[in-house]
Amino acid sequence: MTQETAPAAEAPDVIEGVPARYWHTLADGRVQCDVCPRFCKLNDGQRGLCFVRAAKDGAMVLTTYGRSSGFCVDPVEKKPLNHFLPGTAILSFGTAGCNLTCKFCQNWDMSKSRQMDTLADAASPELLAKAALAAGCRSVAFTYNDPTVFLEYAVDVAKACHAVGVKTVAVTAGYICPEPAREMYRYMDAANVDLKAFTEDFYKRLCTGRLDSVLDTLKYIHNETSTWLEVTTLLIPGQNDGEKEITALSEWFAENLGPDVPLHFTAFHPDYRMTDLPRTPHATLTRARAIARGAGLRFVYVGNVHDEEGSSTYCPGCGAKVIGRNWHTLGTWALTGEGKCNACGYPMPGVFDGPPGTWGARRMPVNLKRFAAQLEQRRKAAGS
Repeated sequence: MTQETAPAAEAPDVIEGVPARYWHTLADGRVQCDVCPRFCKLNDGQRGLCFVRAAKDGAMVLTTYGRSSGFCVDPVEKKPLNHFLPGTAILSFGTAGCNLTCKFCQNWDMSKSRQMDTLADAASPELLAKAALAAGCRSVAFTYNDPTVFLEYAVDVAKACHAVGVKTVAVTAGYICPEPAREMYRYMDAANVDLKAFTEDFYKRLCTGRLDSVLDTLKYIHNETSTWLEVTTLLIPGQNDGEKEITALSEWFAENLGPDVPLHFTAFHPDYRMTDLPRTPHATLTRARAIARGAGLRFVYVGNVHDEEGSSTYCPGCGAKVIGRNWHTLGTWALTGEGKCNACGYPMPGVFDGPPGTWGARRMPVNLKRFAAQLEQRRKAAGS
């Protein structure tokens, strides 16, 4: 897919939003969005393919700033992040819209939403940061849909979180242009990038995107930022699970990202527009993990299945199990507070800060409206 204009969806009669960044005006008066490699070219009153970035009065606006499709406290391992503050709670939220059109989307009810009234909760950056603290979360995740499309909002939330000591995580497809990527990852403490496949054909046919842009993002995050990086590939039967493709992916990974960036192979379940395919066999995940480890990758995991061996972390120095996992629950813990192997002192790559958290596999919805009302009651009580 070349850098052509993505088809723009017609907007409702009234567009509201905050000023967006990364756009320019074309000679014919249209506005071009420069956030992602689609480069949507919009007449006034049109929205881009993502549906949330729109042309209004000769400029670009973000229509979902300060609004979210839901909030939930999750284990950080669910993102998935296995080397970033293990065992801790993370406040997850997203908006609506996405800049890819994946036919297998596992969060399609949010990411593909065209119903703006699903954005029920108003959430200022400061309120989100306070909610994370109140829920005992060490970090906030921009997830469910892709933070690339709500970059301005994500950056402001990250700034508010950092001001109160809360870290931030981008869960993303990595389909972003270089300049906005520089701003985004200046404020992200960790990222899990969804590398959907390792062929241009897959990206064009099933995502209407481009593989090379995602690979550029991966190299940029790993080589030029301080953001902790992990990568996930959802293996879909008959689509991206062939031995040749997994070998090519693993070899590129080892050469460009090195042996210490964690790689997660996760199981597909039929959803959205690909309900005719079977679930990923457990054996496919096990085979992919063996291929990647054979290519020199030290931290390869399987996900969306119960597999303690494939979900656990082993020391490259002595082979000891240093973090045992069963689904999203930690078991064995054999690391020092600094993240070194208890047996041999090998320094585990990642972000480790003292003992592991104890959040476990719990999932706790957060009612932000109720939390905001409680804060207001406390404010009034303090002033009376």
